[in-house]
Amino acid sequence: MKGEIVAESAVRFVRVLPGPIDKAWAFLTETSRLAEWYGEGRIEPREGGAVSLMGGHVRGVVTGWRPQEFLAYTWNVFAPGEAVSRFPVSYLEFTLAAEGKAVRLTLTHRPIPQPMQNQTAMGWHTMLDLVEAGLNDEFPKRADIFPTNAALYGVDMNNLR
Repeated sequence: MKGEIVAESAVRFVRVLPGPIDKAWAFLTETSRLAEWYGEGRIEPREGGAVSLMGGHVRGVVTGWRPQEFLAYTWNVFAPGEAVSRFPVSYLEFTLAAEGKAVRLTLTHRPIPQPMQNQTAMGWHTMLDLVEAGLNDEFPKRADIFPTNAALYGVDMNNLR
């Protein structure tokens, strides 16, 4: 039987953030900085390292680790107490590049199942807003940003998947 080509959806963001690049890298990778936008979490700083974010709600494995340049890991969502996720695994990539004194960050998350696309885009938009704010030494609460981004993407915050 012949293989088939399967189209997959992804969400991609490109943001120009305040530099320097090492500070942006720290926000993406260091436990103390992750807490400012992801919540409780840890990324082991090496390929093959464990990823646990949002208090274990998101778990994965580091698949790419090039400091201040590229970070990639698998992404899977777990409900409290679950050992096996009911969701398919997906892949998250962050690419950083110096742009003068600023940093161009490209985030790509794939595949995103159709029913989850708007919610995923809204979530990453919010997370990147928090990263940008943190790089500007501002620390808004995620809950204060969600409503604006939920409206932008047409997400009902009372009916999340």
